[in-house]
Amino acid sequence: MSQQPVQTVSSRLILLIKAGYWLALLIIAAMVMASFILLQQMMAAQRHDETLLDMVSTQKALSQRIVFLASAAGAATRDQQPALVTAFKQATAEFEKNYDLLLELVAADPTSPERFDPESVQNVLFAKPFHLDYFSVGLIANGERLVSGFESQLGMATDGGYKGGSERVKLDASVANATLSGYAALGQRISAKADARSDTLLNLHRTLFYATIGVIVLVALFIFRPMSNAILRKTRELMDARNSMAFIAVHDGLTGLYNRTFLTDHFDTLIKSAQRRRERLAVVQLDLDRFKQINDTLGHAAGDYVLVVTAQRMRDACRASDLSVRLGGDEFVMILNGAGGTEDINMTAKRILTQINEPIIFQGATVLPGVSAGIAVYPVDADNAQNLLVHADLALYSAKKQGGGSFSFFSEELRRELDHRKQLEHDIRTAISEKEFEVYFQPQVSLSNGTISGVEALVRWRHVERGAIAPGEFIPVAEKCGLMPEIGRIVIAKAINEAAEWKRSGIAFGRLAVNVSGSELREPDFDAFLFDTLEKAGLPPEKLSLEIVESVILDDEKTGIAAKLRHIRAAGVHLELDDFGTGYASLSHVNPNEIDRLKIDRRFVQNINQNGDNTKIVRAITELARGLGISIVAEGAETEAELDSLMAIGCDQVQGYSIAFPMPQEKAREWLVARAPRKARLTVLQGSLA
Repeated sequence: MSQQPVQTVSSRLILLIKAGYWLALLIIAAMVMASFILLQQMMAAQRHDETLLDMVSTQKALSQRIVFLASAAGAATRDQQPALVTAFKQATAEFEKNYDLLLELVAADPTSPERFDPESVQNVLFAKPFHLDYFSVGLIANGERLVSGFESQLGMATDGGYKGGSERVKLDASVANATLSGYAALGQRISAKADARSDTLLNLHRTLFYATIGVIVLVALFIFRPMSNAILRKTRELMDARNSMAFIAVHDGLTGLYNRTFLTDHFDTLIKSAQRRRERLAVVQLDLDRFKQINDTLGHAAGDYVLVVTAQRMRDACRASDLSVRLGGDEFVMILNGAGGTEDINMTAKRILTQINEPIIFQGATVLPGVSAGIAVYPVDADNAQNLLVHADLALYSAKKQGGGSFSFFSEELRRELDHRKQLEHDIRTAISEKEFEVYFQPQVSLSNGTISGVEALVRWRHVERGAIAPGEFIPVAEKCGLMPEIGRIVIAKAINEAAEWKRSGIAFGRLAVNVSGSELREPDFDAFLFDTLEKAGLPPEKLSLEIVESVILDDEKTGIAAKLRHIRAAGVHLELDDFGTGYASLSHVNPNEIDRLKIDRRFVQNINQNGDNTKIVRAITELARGLGISIVAEGAETEAELDSLMAIGCDQVQGYSIAFPMPQEKAREWLVARAPRKARLTVLQGSLA
């Protein structure tokens, strides 16, 4: 399954979980809110019912008080009657007021159909057998008439009082008794109704409570449980990813061996352990001899397969206590704990190399990678990790110089070589900062007419103390420590500036050819630097050629060099393929759309007049170039016989000591001026006109 569908499914799952989560929260919140509202309603209804019951009790007490005060006022002396009449009047008024409030609270309606319901409050008020409304109103009316009669008799009335006479006003005891019975029945109805309402609300509340519990259980089962499982699964995935990242951080992704980071972090620990045990520790640095050839001829898949098989053979050859590491590319390191004496290390190294050097079968093709090794021993050769690796690397370089396929121990001679290399590296850095590198120029001429077709710029270095240092000595060191791009930019800038001066002075030099290494081309701003230098110097791009080796052509789109070269060539700069015939380039790369000139390597030119095979090779290259429309130049021609052979083959352009040695700027300028074609001088004849 691709990454995109996995992400889509994961996003949908997360979206569903979120939606279910919020839906569950909304349902639970709604049910909790409903329970709260029901509880509020129940409490409000209970307070309402309590108010009604209190009022009913008050009315019952007032009805009895009215009867009592009416009887007491009638039997009292004239002196006692005023107080009793006043109390009687107040009780009657309060009874009337409470009754009006009671009717309002129970929403009394004499026309309501509820009056026929024997269980309703309205039935007590307006229907048989209680007719509470009728008897309450009658009690109030009788009370008011009796009060008025008493006030008239005692002279307390302000409006003249009751005119019928007090002896005619009697409080009907039956009305009072009926009123009392009605309020008792009303209290029972209100209590029964309150109890029924409470039971209903409690049942509903109980239902909501159980429903809420059920929803919570469902949410836990169908939402939170899948959510927790998803979270647990994601957590495990994160843990696995973290473990994978931790593994990748200290292991090589292709071979599964430990990587340089792990070696850097743990090497000192291994040395300390060896020191405590007073044992030797051997560092074996390995490098495949023909790995680049395998990549170039069989492809990178074959190269990767060879690396994997080599790593497996290293595991099989070492003990469990030993450490196998891939530094990068085709470079490996084995750390042998408890290595023993020199003879033991020698036998172990032979066994390891024998096992690794066995043929490898890849897709039917037999691959013989070959491996070389350099060995440094703790504490004999060094007592720290960095120096042990450096010394093992020097021993590896020594083994490769012996032809490869073998191993070499670090020695005092290599130590002196290391010291010399360190000093040389320091001097190179100083020379770069001071721009001490000089440019020498070697012309390229046409054999047919002697014209100058170009000039190659060559780097030279004159040390202030040791004098001239050969390029073959300092260039490999500069490449090894990554200083070649800086040296190359110094040479390119000086050469372009000198060629621009020649052009401004009218000196013919053909094209300026400058060697460019792969490390220089891999610099991200190389093309910008080149164009900027040409523009500042005032040299047209078509007056410049970049000489590259075949391996750079093969260093294709993976490094971006091919695209960069196309960009440079599109701007007008020429490209030349240097040392043609010595590498592993495919003829498909000898393309007139990519290469402007081929340079035949000097090993095919030397003694070409005596070596028939070299003659055939040069003739084949010349005919190939002529057929493709690519120009050609031969380097290393040193004798007249070699020049004659090249001329006979048809290779017209040559470069070598027979033409001119590499020269510094001043001598090169003099040589170019001396070889420039002479302009015809115009002679003006003196004479008179006839």
